[in-house]
Amino acid sequence: MSFDLNQHMARLLLNEPFFASLSRKINKVENRSVPTAGVRITEDGRFEMAYNPEFFESLPDEQRLGVLKHEFYHLVFEHVTTRRIIGVDFKIQNIAMDLAINSHLRGQLPEMACMPGVGPFKDYPAGLSFEAYLAMIQEDQEEREKSKDGEGEPQEGDGGSCGSDGPGSELPENSFDDHDGWSEAGDVSDDAKAMAAERLKQDLKEAATESAASGQGWGSVPKQVQRDILERLKTVVDWRKVLRYFVKTSQRAHKRSSVKRINKRYAYIHPGKKIKRTAKIAIAIDQSGSVNDEMLAMFFSELNSLAKLAEFTVIPFDTRVVEDKVYTWKKGKRQATERVSCGGTDFNCVADYTNGQSFDGLIMLTDMEAPKPKATKAQRMWITTQACAERPYFKTNERVIAIRP
Repeated sequence: MSFDLNQHMARLLLNEPFFASLSRKINKVENRSVPTAGVRITEDGRFEMAYNPEFFESLPDEQRLGVLKHEFYHLVFEHVTTRRIIGVDFKIQNIAMDLAINSHLRGQLPEMACMPGVGPFKDYPAGLSFEAYLAMIQEDQEEREKSKDGEGEPQEGDGGSCGSDGPGSELPENSFDDHDGWSEAGDVSDDAKAMAAERLKQDLKEAATESAASGQGWGSVPKQVQRDILERLKTVVDWRKVLRYFVKTSQRAHKRSSVKRINKRYAYIHPGKKIKRTAKIAIAIDQSGSVNDEMLAMFFSELNSLAKLAEFTVIPFDTRVVEDKVYTWKKGKRQATERVSCGGTDFNCVADYTNGQSFDGLIMLTDMEAPKPKATKAQRMWITTQACAERPYFKTNERVIAIRP
């Protein structure tokens, strides 16, 4: 019977609250063409971990956990999203990233893993950044190139795995895990990478919060890494970027066959796919008096720029949906700010109205001064002021963004 990693995940991460929270955000798929394991960004801006069941079955539990943490650290350190350097050799970047991670996993990984202080990296100190290890590898490569002439055939022990040793040892052919999904020539679009980067910020925030509330702390995550994560989470989120991200993640893909596009897997055998992405977004605008005109104007201004991505249905409401004032904001059109009512607030009227229709996403512009509403079929996000975001009337696990001038 094939080794199913998902069945072992909860047991392996029992004492790792931070990694357990992060793990729940990552889809795990069996893939025997991957030698060991690897994480990547999918076309819709999510994270996926592919693993070889035979490789995992061959490992003791401690190393299985070590490999999982190694893959999750690639996300934590933003190796998959933003840290890659264009124009620098793909192979040595992979190895430098693995060295930065494996400094925190000494004794927890298979012998093939690249480790500071071992083999060709015996003179490398532990605990450095990806960029620092990359500079050291590049410097060593330059020195090897200079000393190659006249040395004759390489001696036994040169090259091979990360554990090789001896003078003149070459770099391993690759890192022990699979990084093919990160290549500069990959199929993942810039939009997908941007969506994944925004999603990662939210995932790290939730993992940090769950760790603090778990009673176990962060598990094995070193104090310095904890501080680095918390410092990154202090960065003010650009609400405009988050709004764009929400619209893009709500887009549905409509695929149809096209002989004009080459099929990437079966070139000239099967037709390619032409993909057209659309999103139907509901914009519910709180008309209560506490939502001021400045906030409405800022929000409408950004929606004008987003109208090129999606068709919006604008839904004014207070204690009821003002149905005769609901209108469609056509894709590519501009719209003036408008207030049509000024009453109290009831979010359930919006939930009832949108649940009866086929929306992909629901954005609520409000001061959040009303009881927590019922669930909606479409993914929902809240836009409010900084003061209201800090002291909401109700708690929610849905995204809440503070709008700033």
